[in-house]
Amino acid sequence: MTGPIPRREEETVGPTHALNEYHRRRDFSRTAEPRGGDAAAAPGEPPSFVVQIHDATAMHFDFRLEVDGVLRSWAVPKGPSTDPQDKRLAMPTEDHPLEYREFEGVIAPGEYGAGTVIVWDEGTYRNLSEDRRGREVPFAEALDGGHASFWLDGRKLHGGYALTRIRGDGAGREAWLLVKHADRRARAAGGTDPHRARSARTGRTLRQVADDGDGNGNGS
Repeated sequence: MTGPIPRREEETVGPTHALNEYHRRRDFSRTAEPRGGDAAAAPGEPPSFVVQIHDATAMHFDFRLEVDGVLRSWAVPKGPSTDPQDKRLAMPTEDHPLEYREFEGVIAPGEYGAGTVIVWDEGTYRNLSEDRRGREVPFAEALDGGHASFWLDGRKLHGGYALTRIRGDGAGREAWLLVKHADRRARAAGGTDPHRARSARTGRTLRQVADDGDGNGNGS
């Protein structure tokens, strides 16, 4: 799990600048992770989300939401929960390109984040964020303000969730909570065993992807 990356002023002007930190950390001659820049949001389509399991130095889930042309990202050690009583720690990491929502494979030893990645869940989401008068708050604005609510329509995750900043102001190390809303899609459940979990894209486990040596990022 990596620590949060402060969002600097120059990273707020567009997707290209927002990916500066992502590019700085990676050698694309050695990693099959996407460089970014080829994907664009589909006009009129709801924004996407993806949850990836990352068997890195510390096993964790990466929770990513499409916002303003990039994937805003959080490392969630225990993964998202369907139980509103479970408050899951979420540590912000660097923005990722939209193409990363399809990445599944092995990041080479010695590279940043070395280890195996599978797509545990994927789908779309819609903004539920409102101000005190019940008016919708733009999603990026809600996140920057430290609290955003949204509805997930995934293969595994469904219903309302919220991300709330509990520590930090963007200038240092931040911590957030990812919590399920108490709605009709809520249910008490145990945590996901990442070693036994299967990819929502290919049906493979982490072990199977590692054994395949699949580093092409498309799960084939």
